[in-house]
Amino acid sequence: MTDITNSIPKLDAKDKLSGQALYVSDIQIDGMIYAKTVRSQIVKGKIINIDIPFLPEGYFTVSRQDVMHKNVVKIIFEDMPYFATDEIHHLNEPIMLVVGPDKSVIQSIVDQIKIEYVTEIGVFDDRDAPVAYSFKKGNPKKVFSKATQVIEMNYQTGLQEQAYIEPQGFVAYEEGEKVTLIGSIQCPYYVKNAIIDALGCEPNQVRVIQAAVGGAFGGKEEYPSLIACQLAVALKKVHKPIKLIFEREEDILSTTKRHPSTIHLKAALNELNDVVGLSADIRIDGGAYIGLSSVVLSRAMIAVSGAYTIENIQVEGKVLRTNTVPNGAFRGFGAPQMIFAIEMFMHHIAKETNQDAFAFRMRHLARQGDKTSTSGVFRDPIILEDLIRVATEKSKYHSKALAYSQTGIHKGIGMSFFLHGCGFTGSGESTHINAKVKLFKTEAGLVKILVAAVDMGQGIRTTLPKIVSSILEIPIERCIFDYPDTDFVPDSGPTVASRTIMIVGGLVARAAKELKETWIENKEQSVIKQYVQPDYIKWNEKKFKGDAYPAYSWGVNVVEVAVDPLTYQTKILNVVSVYDVGKEIDERIILGQADGGIVQGIAYGYLENMVAVDGKIKQKNLTDYIIPTALDVSKMSTYIIDNPYPLGPYGAKGAGELTLIGGAPAVALAIEMAVNKKITKIPVTPEYLMELMHHDD
Repeated sequence: MTDITNSIPKLDAKDKLSGQALYVSDIQIDGMIYAKTVRSQIVKGKIINIDIPFLPEGYFTVSRQDVMHKNVVKIIFEDMPYFATDEIHHLNEPIMLVVGPDKSVIQSIVDQIKIEYVTEIGVFDDRDAPVAYSFKKGNPKKVFSKATQVIEMNYQTGLQEQAYIEPQGFVAYEEGEKVTLIGSIQCPYYVKNAIIDALGCEPNQVRVIQAAVGGAFGGKEEYPSLIACQLAVALKKVHKPIKLIFEREEDILSTTKRHPSTIHLKAALNELNDVVGLSADIRIDGGAYIGLSSVVLSRAMIAVSGAYTIENIQVEGKVLRTNTVPNGAFRGFGAPQMIFAIEMFMHHIAKETNQDAFAFRMRHLARQGDKTSTSGVFRDPIILEDLIRVATEKSKYHSKALAYSQTGIHKGIGMSFFLHGCGFTGSGESTHINAKVKLFKTEAGLVKILVAAVDMGQGIRTTLPKIVSSILEIPIERCIFDYPDTDFVPDSGPTVASRTIMIVGGLVARAAKELKETWIENKEQSVIKQYVQPDYIKWNEKKFKGDAYPAYSWGVNVVEVAVDPLTYQTKILNVVSVYDVGKEIDERIILGQADGGIVQGIAYGYLENMVAVDGKIKQKNLTDYIIPTALDVSKMSTYIIDNPYPLGPYGAKGAGELTLIGGAPAVALAIEMAVNKKITKIPVTPEYLMELMHHDD
C-alpha cells in the first residue's frame, strides 16, 4: 500500500483556484434582503430611549423585543445576549438589526437611529473575576518551605486578532417551517443548537449548512452562533431570505480575540538548582461576557509546566470580566499564553542561577512515564530529545548562540520546546461531545463521508477521503465529502481542539474498516461509529486531576533574528521547526499547516500589536493592525518525525494548533539575546524594546 504520508492534489484546490467555490458572499437567493447591525456607542451604561426613524415599506428593525425564546447565545458559559438588553457592557455591542432590500437605504436608517444612554464607568482591572479555578500536584507547600531559592516573575501577553481572509457572514432562508442558515463557520451543530435555544423550536426545524470558509483560526467557533440567532429571529419576523456580511472594520471591532493574560510564576529550587516546585497565578481577560473563557483558562492552566516535568505544582486561575469586546476561541486556546510564560521563565531561572539555559531546560524535559501537570501519565513515547537534536543541527543553534552572544552583534537565536494536548480536555469527548460519524455506500459504490467536521483551509476535504480511500482500496474520486449539512450529517463535534483528524478521522477509519469487511456489491450500506473514550483515561473535572488529554503532540521551534540598534525593528532571518504529530496523513497539507502556524505564532510574539484603551480597540483595520506579509517571512524549514499514536488513523495526532504555540517564545528569546535585555511581555514591539534599552536594570 502507498504510504499515507505521500501528498496528493487537494481535492478542493480546483474550485478555489478557479473561483467556483461558493463563499457566503457569493450566494444569491431570489427576493433576498440584507441586514446591518446597530451597535452601542458607549462602553458601559444603560439604554434609556431608542428613536427609530420612519421605515420605508419593506424595511424592518429586529431587536430583543422580537426574540421568541432565549436572548442568550448557547455557549459553554451562557451569558452573552445576541441583542443587547437595557444594559450595555462593551463598545459595539449589537442592539438591533436593520433589514431591507437596499443596502444604502439600510445604512441611511442606521445613521438616523438615535440612542440615548446613561453612561457608567467601565471596569478594566481585576476586580470582577466570575470564574476561578485551582489545582495542585504533589506537595508544593512543602517544597516551597524547604526551597534553597525561590525565583518569581511576571509575564504578559496581549490581544491577537484572527485576521481570517473572509469576514463573518450568513445567509438565512425558510424552507416551510424550517429555518436554514448557510454560514462561514467551524461548528455547524453549535450554530444549530444556539438557534434551537433562540427560537424555542424542535431540532428538525433548524438546518445549518457550511459554505466554503475563508479561514477561521477559532474566530468562527462560538461567534457565528450570535449572528445566526439574530438572523433566525429576523427571518421569523420578515419571512424573506436575509444576508448579513460584516465589513472588515466591523469584524475587527466587534468579534472575539485572543485573551490577554497576566501570568505570575514562582519556582522553588533545590540545592542543585533544579526546579522542584512551581506556583502559577494565571489571569485572562474574558471581556464583557465569559463565553468560552472558562475553557480557555483551563487549557492555559493545564499547560502550566509546558514540555517539562515538575513534581510539585500549585495553580490558580481567574477569568476577569471587563468592559471590552468579549474574547474567545483562537488557535491554541490558552496554550500560547502559558507556553510563552513558562518557556521564558525556565530560561530566566537558568540565567538568574548562572546556569547554561539549554542544559538547564534539557534537564527538566518530560519523559514517558512521568506525571503530567494534572497528575495524569505520559503513556506514549516522548521523542522530544530527537526533535531537539534535529532542530539544533539544522539551525546550527549552538554555534550561532555562541556567536550572537558577543557584544555589538545585534542578532539572536531562540529555541522553544512545547507540547499540545489533542482533543477536548479530560472527559469532554465522552461526556459532552459523544462524536458520531457515518459512512454511506451507494448502490454504485460511492462512499459518502458524513461528518460535521469543517474544512476551513486545513485540508480535511482531502485528508478524510484519503483515509477512506486508502482503507477501502478504492479510487479517492469515489469517496465523497461534501460541505456539512446538519440535515444529513451526524454531530461529530466541533472543528476545534486539534481533534478532527485524531478523533473524527479515527472514527472514520474504524467505520471504513467495518465497511470493507461487510462490503456487498450493488447494495446500499451504512456504518455509524461513536467515540468511546479509552478505559485508562481518568479525569476529575472539578479537581483538574488525571489525564487531561488522550494524547500529546510535541514541537521545537528555532527562530533567528536581527534587531536594528537604531529603530529597534526586528527582522526574522531563519526559522527551523521540528514536530511530532504522530503520522502525517498528507505531507504537503501538514507542511502548509506548519508554515501558517509558525508565522502566526511568531507574529504573535513580535509583530501583531492590538491595544484596547478604556474599552476601545485602537487598531480597527488591517492597515492599523499589522499582520505578516511575505516580506516578513524568512526561509522556513520544517521536519516531521514519526511517532504514531495507536488510536489515531494511521497513527495521526493533532497538528493544527501545535504549529502556532512555540513561535512567540522562540522569537522573544531570540530578541532577548539580540538586545541583552530580559523580555517579559509580548508582542516585543520596537516601542517596548526602546523602553527596555533606556531603562536601567
